[in-house]
Amino acid sequence: MENIKVVVNNWGKVTPTGKSPGCVTPKKSGLTGSARKVKDNAADWHNFMLKWENLNDSAFGAASKIVNLRISNLSYEKMLVDDPSPANENAKDKEELERMCSELVDILESMQQIQMKMEKLTLTFKGVCDLEAFQCRGEAPCPVLFHTWPTSLFYETSQKMSDMFKKEMALKRTIVSEMAHTPDQDLLMVYLSCWLYQPYVDNSIKVLLESMLMETGHRTI
Repeated sequence: MENIKVVVNNWGKVTPTGKSPGCVTPKKSGLTGSARKVKDNAADWHNFMLKWENLNDSAFGAASKIVNLRISNLSYEKMLVDDPSPANENAKDKEELERMCSELVDILESMQQIQMKMEKLTLTFKGVCDLEAFQCRGEAPCPVLFHTWPTSLFYETSQKMSDMFKKEMALKRTIVSEMAHTPDQDLLMVYLSCWLYQPYVDNSIKVLLESMLMETGHRTI
């Protein structure tokens, strides 16, 4: 990502592009070492969150199909007890449920990969902080890399965002493990709502990300 022109349009992907309003053209001489790494990490955070949201939308669609099937046929065992005649149809429903659950698990695994990459970004920020602490030991405070943020604030912000997604990932795994088995319609709807609204990823995360992008020059001030 050296010497590129970066444009970020309202949660659009950070990509190399031509000059346009709202873009920042970093100067190569000012983007080396720790500053270059921190700036690249900020762009990676933005793009990982975009990918997560796209995957979450796809997963919600798959989860909705599972819940609709579960509500229309709360328990295969009950159907067979009440009326043995729909046994063949019940088998088809069971096969379809397994297929949809498999689809949801595949999407979940992709989300897990994104979440792990977020953790690695946080470790990279920590590495930059550790290096800076080593280089500045016993001397005056280390210089600010960009505008106002000390390097430690990038690490703290990344850690806070990463923790949100880690907790959300654990919740989604619980939902997937329970969704195909619970006979409670209300609980199924709670699971679906939790998947969509992501309670552990609160609204502050957008402020944190935008602040990081602005500080590193991906957003114009």
